[in-house]
Amino acid sequence: MALILASSSPRRKQLLEMADLSFRIITKETDETFDPALELNAAVADVAKRKGYAITDQVTAEDIIIAADTIVVLEDRVIGKPETREAAIDILTRLQGATHYVITGVALLKGKEEVVFSERTEVLFHPLTPQQITYYVDKYQPFDKAGAYAIQEWIGVTGIKRIQGDFYNVMGLPVSRVLQEIRTLGYRSDKD
Repeated sequence: MALILASSSPRRKQLLEMADLSFRIITKETDETFDPALELNAAVADVAKRKGYAITDQVTAEDIIIAADTIVVLEDRVIGKPETREAAIDILTRLQGATHYVITGVALLKGKEEVVFSERTEVLFHPLTPQQITYYVDKYQPFDKAGAYAIQEWIGVTGIKRIQGDFYNVMGLPVSRVLQEIRTLGYRSDKD
């Protein structure tokens, strides 16, 4: 039995390494379009499920696939990854002083078994100055991050007023819950 991370996210990789898990990474380009018939929590979990099933032909029935997708939601609107410096500044300007939600959908797949869920964390930024926002964007280049920020970087340390929920979910994977759920699929590490 092997753990397979179906994600190229450096943050998800880092979180599983922090949990001292041995795993391999296998990814495949997958359509990340939301099903409009689903509410957001279910839609993001559905995307994670599609990412996991996309690689099932490359693993054994005993392997456990960990797939995830993360979105940022402000006022019922999904905030994606910024494509430009100006887009990142605009996103962070809208997020500052406001409460938003980070939702991560997770799919854990083993043969015909699946555990699919979503985790939601509320995040509130302090009001940030235009200079702080520009400094962060120019120094950290958050173009590969939903919501244009990473909570573990400078902006999280200096700009987050409060979070309610799983901190690591905001990084991209509710790793503690993932650990609990993979045990239900029969996974045991040498630390269990």
